[in-house]
Amino acid sequence: MSVAPVRMAAAERRRHLIETAIALFSEGSYRGTTTAEIARAAGVSEPILYRHFASKRELYLACLDYVWTKVRALWESVLLGSRSVDAGLADIGRGHFSVHDAKFQLAELWVQALGEAGDDEELREHLKVHMREVHDFVAETIRRGQAEGSLHPDRDPEAEAWVFMAGGLLGMVGRRLGLLGEADVKRIRQARLDWMRA
Repeated sequence: MSVAPVRMAAAERRRHLIETAIALFSEGSYRGTTTAEIARAAGVSEPILYRHFASKRELYLACLDYVWTKVRALWESVLLGSRSVDAGLADIGRGHFSVHDAKFQLAELWVQALGEAGDDEELREHLKVHMREVHDFVAETIRRGQAEGSLHPDRDPEAEAWVFMAGGLLGMVGRRLGLLGEADVKRIRQARLDWMRA
């Protein structure tokens, strides 16, 4: 006796496909992960996947946006619950890293997207808008820290936001290559935070 596939509402199915794709992209690569693998892991057929996403690229872009939405919500929650912006940034930096952690996944997806962006104009343009949105969030957070007096008033929020994002990429590349251990990443993160504090 065969078991009928579980029926999901369209929005739930779409989210399930995105979450499955994020896990596979994070463990593998954009180029190396096929839509057939994603569909199989999600328990659907490829035609079902293509009902929700016209292409692997469209699915990947949805993954980028989905992970950023999760990261932003997490960061906002941590910042809201912290006594100051600098304490919130320290708490964010101490967050647990694993392949299932949204912050880790965001950096992983960025590294992969950067490798593909040179040959894919649509991906490149989406990534520019996406990374600008992350930058603007970080820059505004730094401005809030400066206004409350927990972050140094002479630091350039625009420049520091780019450095913050570069640190995430450096950590991911360092881990992938075995160049940086967790202790190295923590030391780098602490040095940046010490630089930012008032």
